[in-house]
Amino acid sequence: MFRTAVALAALTLSGFVFADEQCSVTIQGTDQMTYDLKTIHVPASCKQFTVTLKHPGNLPRNVMGHNWVLTRKDDLKGVADDGAKAGEGHDYIEPGDARVLAHTKLIGGNEQASVTLDTKALKPGDNYVYFCSYPFHATVMKGTLTFGG
Repeated sequence: MFRTAVALAALTLSGFVFADEQCSVTIQGTDQMTYDLKTIHVPASCKQFTVTLKHPGNLPRNVMGHNWVLTRKDDLKGVADDGAKAGEGHDYIEPGDARVLAHTKLIGGNEQASVTLDTKALKPGDNYVYFCSYPFHATVMKGTLTFGG
C-alpha cells in the first residue's frame, strides 16, 4: 500500500514537472556555430514560452557571439541583413523591428540569456524559424519552431 502511494505521488509530481518543462526550453550555441536543437515545439496549452540560450564556449561575444531570434520563415533574410547593419551595440537586431517575435541578447562564451514569448503572437500552422543574427551565423545556426497541437 505504501509503495503504491509513493508511486502515485511520484507520478503526480513528475506530471507537474513535465508540464512546466513543456513551456520552456534550453538551447546551446557553441563556438562551432551550431545550435544543439534543430526543432522546438511549443504546445498550444502554453500561454508563455521561455527560451534559455547557453553558450558553453570560451570565445567572447565580439568574436563568437550568439543570440536566439524568432521570426516568420519569410522574414529571416531581411531580419538578419538589417540586424547586421544594426551592429553589435544592438545585439545585431534592428531596434523596433516588428518582424522579430522574440530574441535574447547577444552572449559570449560561458554566458546565458533568456526570453519569454507570449504565445498569442504565434499561430498554429505558420512557419517560424529561429536563428543567430550575428553576421553570417544564420546560414548555419537556425532551426524551426512549431506551435500548437
